[in-house]
Amino acid sequence: MEKLWGKEVERQFFNETTRFATPEQLLYFTDSGTHLAYWPKGYNGTKSTLQSRNSLIGNFTEKWTTDLIHEAVKDKGLFAVQGAICNDIALSNMSPADVVISRSKNINQTPEDILAIIEVKMSIVWNWELQKNKKLSCIGDYKTHQGNPGLLRSDSMLKAIGKSINIRVSSFQASQIPIIIMSNTPITNSYYSKVDHLKIAGIIQGFWSVNPKPLDNDGENIKKTEKQGFYRFDSFDELRKSIENLLSEERNFFSSMKSKKELGRIIEIANREQTYGRKAEIFLKLLKE
Repeated sequence: MEKLWGKEVERQFFNETTRFATPEQLLYFTDSGTHLAYWPKGYNGTKSTLQSRNSLIGNFTEKWTTDLIHEAVKDKGLFAVQGAICNDIALSNMSPADVVISRSKNINQTPEDILAIIEVKMSIVWNWELQKNKKLSCIGDYKTHQGNPGLLRSDSMLKAIGKSINIRVSSFQASQIPIIIMSNTPITNSYYSKVDHLKIAGIIQGFWSVNPKPLDNDGENIKKTEKQGFYRFDSFDELRKSIENLLSEERNFFSSMKSKKELGRIIEIANREQTYGRKAEIFLKLLKE
């Protein structure tokens, strides 16, 4: 598996889920008798709320992302694990990680084995119609329907940020584990500066989209924000290289609220060490005291 997200992946989702789910669980039913993935723009007929698809697309995208990441890390002897649990860093049975990159393939993980945490915020991007012959037809991108898929939804952004912060503040054991939010859509421009600030602050290491062309007809599609808090991948190799870079160096998240006098004292003590590595170790140790 080396293909990124696209229409064929969404077609695969519908083909697989229709084996055990009804069209009414997957699609909206319009007044004119058609089954659609989203209400088209301009549709003013009777509407219903479709909740049953959420868990189905959630399970599918987490499994799809796990397979994608596994292809990128298997040559390193690493594993992509779906639904990983690690209570030490707030990944409980009730709120597991969507995917982790780990030295271990077990569901129950230790902080020492987890090399990265990936939260998946994906959904159906295009609009689809189930025709009377049971064939699926793509009838437009997300600009043509009333839905806000993936990270175009503010609640998805806020949930991703909230869970990441919860992991970050759970314990010092989480300070060395990078966190990535994986999506299949761009983000709205109101979040451009926020995702850059989250990356600079070290809370989240990136909002990554693995959908090279979410809009038809070469529509406007952001590649990256100024500080690369958001980044769109256009090939599997590009994604694999970024994952390798993410795992290549030991990182440390640090945060504190100290007076300038106390901070100056910490810097002075840390600066007495001979190497950059030791200076960093002492600095981080003193911040925690």
